[in-house]
Amino acid sequence: MKKVHFIGIAGAGMSATAKLYKDKNWKVTGSDEECYPPMSDYLKQQKITYTIGYNRKNIPKDTDLIVLGRNTKLNPNTNEEVKAALESGIEIKSFPEVLANFSKKTDNIVVVGSYAKSTCTAMLTHCLVNANKNPSYFIGAIPIGSKETSKIGKDNTFIIEGDEYPASQEKNISKFLYLNVKDILLTAIEHDHVNVFPTIQDYLIPFKKLLKKIPSNGCIIACTDNSNVDKLIKKYKKKAITYGINLKKNPIWCAKNIKYGKISSFDLFKNKEKLISLKTTLLGKHNIQNIVGVSALLLEKKLLTPKEIKNGIKTFQGIKRRLEIKTKKSKVPVYDGFGSSYDKAKSAIEAIKTHYYNCRLVVIFEPHSFSWRNKAKLFWYDDVFKKCDKVFVCNPSTQGKNTHDQLTQKEIINQIKLSGVNTEKICFNTGIEKLKNYLQKTDVILLLSSGELEGLTNPIVNLVENSFSN
Repeated sequence: MKKVHFIGIAGAGMSATAKLYKDKNWKVTGSDEECYPPMSDYLKQQKITYTIGYNRKNIPKDTDLIVLGRNTKLNPNTNEEVKAALESGIEIKSFPEVLANFSKKTDNIVVVGSYAKSTCTAMLTHCLVNANKNPSYFIGAIPIGSKETSKIGKDNTFIIEGDEYPASQEKNISKFLYLNVKDILLTAIEHDHVNVFPTIQDYLIPFKKLLKKIPSNGCIIACTDNSNVDKLIKKYKKKAITYGINLKKNPIWCAKNIKYGKISSFDLFKNKEKLISLKTTLLGKHNIQNIVGVSALLLEKKLLTPKEIKNGIKTFQGIKRRLEIKTKKSKVPVYDGFGSSYDKAKSAIEAIKTHYYNCRLVVIFEPHSFSWRNKAKLFWYDDVFKKCDKVFVCNPSTQGKNTHDQLTQKEIINQIKLSGVNTEKICFNTGIEKLKNYLQKTDVILLLSSGELEGLTNPIVNLVENSFSN
């Protein structure tokens, strides 16, 4: 039995790649500095063993391959396990290089963009599987109601979530540029990852390179609601099929007659022709947008019929941490949102306000990603929380703080207050008592973090379910 070792296994992409090796009957081991839900639960469910803490002894002596993640703490100058790996003579690859090998002989649909990648990848996969297709897939998050984030299927279609972030410390090439792309679903382009791409021009470079890789028989399904996408695809001669919900942009595929509710509905149009009416339990206009893009791709590629898409969309529950409802027995709902960027946070807030317009919106926010705690992005706080009634701010994460001009908790709170939003700090020791004194039965709570929210998630859910039970 061949053996593979993952250094930084708790990342979404790394754990999904580890699952692919497990499917191929490799012995999989791994390590990471920390691992928290949902990834810790997922690795346990998949029976993939890993060690918390980096140590050169973690690497099995008879390992055939080492897969090395890209994390600020995976530097050979400060990480003895990484240093030992580089000195071992064992073959080392980044996970996108491995993923490229897994997808050499398939027709690959790659989902890219600043946001909505995971949701659209999971939705595409669900619709195909729900219609009894057997695609391969790779999702950078955990779909609700599914046990797997990746799988080698029997069909020739491979659905892959692509990422613009560099592959590893040593290989400063965007992950999606390693992939054997045929078709692309392009959701949005907004400046992100400022620690790697200082300007929007820098951020656009890998997307431009990716579009050039599309073969003559491939296509771009592009969301022109996003101005950067709209501008970018006009510069390429390759066929671009547009979609969106902004009818002023005149997209080829669009949604009309949108009605929001516990179950939202809309009519799917191609040009002036209505094809089908769709229903979804997902929240917000951004998810209507996602459904239009996914439907456009599946129909343009003739992978599914309108009826099969209707059934798939109706039963798709979303993915964990993307407006995932955490409460089951409470009048006050708690949603978990993956607020790793300005656009993700803003769309989550808008979705909650659309569906809970009569409630006070209380946000517990952790500045976890590099951009949220970088002074160069302080202006994000000028309006992102304007629709919120109250914002509690956790301490900023400190991982990689020396790579940028790190914001303090006080600076963040002061900037949010300038927008007129009631804001204060929160921490694990006093947070639950503070929330207990503040919350009312007419509230809705949104947790915004790409980290573990200082461990507050489960205590908040328990507090709300005990205090406001049905």
